[in-house]
Amino acid sequence: MKISKKSRYGITALIDLAINSKDGHVALSHIAERNGISLQYLEQVFAGLRRVGIIKSIKGAQGGYLLNKPSKSITVAEIIEALDGTYHIDSEEGTKNSENPAIAITLQTRIIDKVNEEMDAILLNITLDDLVNDYKSNNEFNEQMYYI
Repeated sequence: MKISKKSRYGITALIDLAINSKDGHVALSHIAERNGISLQYLEQVFAGLRRVGIIKSIKGAQGGYLLNKPSKSITVAEIIEALDGTYHIDSEEGTKNSENPAIAITLQTRIIDKVNEEMDAILLNITLDDLVNDYKSNNEFNEQMYYI
């Protein structure tokens, strides 16, 4: 499995939004600038996130974005699915015209199903709140480093 650039940017922007929206909505241009992401591309990413209800927008000159629900209830799986569709490996289809369908069944049950179950176990159990807390811990450590 490969996490697309779209999903990476979406996750990055949502971490930024969660951190910076404590005092109200956040302008998309500020998120783009802080993270080195093209504003036009980020607009497309946020359109997908808004469509599934992860974020909401405030219209107008002073508008911006807010999370539509608590960061504790937004999973990485939900973000990836909103932006790229399913992250699961496609099912094995070798049984249709094969003289030996047991091979396809073996691939499906021993590899594909197990990989999909493990991805679910990881991505459904990491929330945006977990990522924000990790960011804060890592950022705190970096701010305490002294350079000579």
